[in-house]
Amino acid sequence: MSRTGLTPKRFTSHVLLAAAVLLVVLAVSPGVGTQPIGVIDAWRAILGGDRDSQAYLIAFDLRLPRALIAATAGLTLALCGAVFQTLFRNVLATPYTLGVASGGSLGAVIGIKLGLTTIFLGMPPVSWCALAGALGVVLLLFVLAGATCRISGNALVLAGVTIGLFCGSMIMFVTYIADVRELFFAVRWTMGNLEAHGYRSLGGVIVPLIVCWTVLISRARPLNQFELGEELAASRGVHPVGLQIVCILFASVAVACVISICGPIGFVGLIVPHLVRLIVGRDHRLLLPTAAVWGGTFLVVCDWLAQRIPVWYGQWTGQEFTGASLPIGVMTSLLGGPAFIVLLVRNRRRLGG
Repeated sequence: MSRTGLTPKRFTSHVLLAAAVLLVVLAVSPGVGTQPIGVIDAWRAILGGDRDSQAYLIAFDLRLPRALIAATAGLTLALCGAVFQTLFRNVLATPYTLGVASGGSLGAVIGIKLGLTTIFLGMPPVSWCALAGALGVVLLLFVLAGATCRISGNALVLAGVTIGLFCGSMIMFVTYIADVRELFFAVRWTMGNLEAHGYRSLGGVIVPLIVCWTVLISRARPLNQFELGEELAASRGVHPVGLQIVCILFASVAVACVISICGPIGFVGLIVPHLVRLIVGRDHRLLLPTAAVWGGTFLVVCDWLAQRIPVWYGQWTGQEFTGASLPIGVMTSLLGGPAFIVLLVRNRRRLGG
């Protein structure tokens, strides 16, 4: 599919289909969870105006915020993954390639160890510590790039890996000196967490996220040229270094915002862009928005399974169910790992192209 083959009808059909599926998934989400309250019960509570009922509180104060957080996180990770795979010309690039997740995890673990409790702007202190750690890594990367007076994709990846290893070592040190309770919360946070923080938590990061989404999607045409080679892109009016700076900065800030409320969630930014690329082609004008929307849908469905699998297991074994759900990072790994291996084997030439 050539990049000139994108028509308004084709763009609209793909994006509208993805958006329609996401809206349906979000509409069903209030009826999916660990408690025996279905979709009909959930919507009957709100349509009947019974806002004090248990069904309403569970469906729209707990489940719907959780689904919105999942959709927002999935959208961001898939979008940033698609951008990084093009920017670094690496099919294995993810939103966490530059070490942002490691920095966020280190900040969160330090926040847990310090025992901070003050909530600010609807976000708990651990989220602010994670955001500070992730943004600290972004700042460090640009300081290193400024010291060399240029932006090199390979150098940034190497710096990100190095920073990630250092942050990982510091995380092990902090968890080593932590007590049992702190250790439990630290390990649980690093598995990814979509437990409902309420609408205010999402409201604290949605404005910068929208700005980052807009900037990244608006870079679709320059990314098309950049994928053909830096020299050719420069001859067509694209400033490669400026494009790299803008994309890396806004993608990293977006990922930092997601990590601050969800923790690190793997495979979404790796598998979804590849699957969408195989369907819609490599034109970023269509790839970026489509991958973003499907990423949101993918993570919401993964969260459904994370909540329901323990319920099904309890019913199958006859054990009493406690209401816990699987960590979302575990579920995305269970689904994304095998899927990517199959995808890699069946489409290795196209993925490497």
